[in-house]
Parts: sequence; C-alpha cells; structure tokens
Amino acid sequence: MRHQKTASHRKALLRNLCKEMIDHERIKTSEAKAKAVKPEIEKLVTLARKGDLHARRQALSALGQDRFAVYKLFEEIAPRYAERPGGYTRIMKLGPRRSDSTEMVLLEFV
Repeated sequence: MRHQKTASHRKALLRNLCKEMIDHERIKTSEAKAKAVKPEIEKLVTLARKGDLHARRQALSALGQDRFAVYKLFEEIAPRYAERPGGYTRIMKLGPRRSDSTEMVLLEFV
C-alpha cells in the first residue's frame, strides 16, 4: 500500500539503493525493494557495458550526479560482464525479519 508515498519518494529510494548496490556490491533489503531495484541495476550495467560518453552521462543522470558510483560502475563492474548477455544480479532469500516478518533478501552481483 502506498500511504503518503509520492513518485519522488520512490525515485529517490531506487536511486539510493542503486548507489549502495554499486558501492557495496551487495545489499540486504526487503524482497519488494529488491525486486523493484533489480531492473534498474540491470539497465545501468548494460549502459556501462556500452562505455561511451552518452552512456556515462545517462548513468550520471540516473544516479544523481554521483561520480564515484559511475566511475566504479564503468571501470570495475562493467568489465566483469563484458561477455555476459544479461542477468548481472541475483536475489537470495534470507528469511523473515524478526520485528515485522518482512521477507528479507540479499541482492548481489553474480
């Protein structure tokens, strides 16, 4: 349910999760958030595989002008997946959280 959540809140959440995913290469989050951010990460890695200036500027726009994240994405993460046609991330279930029984997962690069 979307109690008082606007599109800008959702966009900011996805942007922050993408940045953390690039920075730490794995994040522990709820299953719903992981399923929402996975396509965004896949698109960013596909952009980084292109490697041209336009792709870099598109990634900068998507990540909110975070130059460190874009540099790491293009120089460290994308070369790992040069030959892989897709499926750069995986979701591993960890079980429910104790406080509210929300299903927790680990989203990581393959």
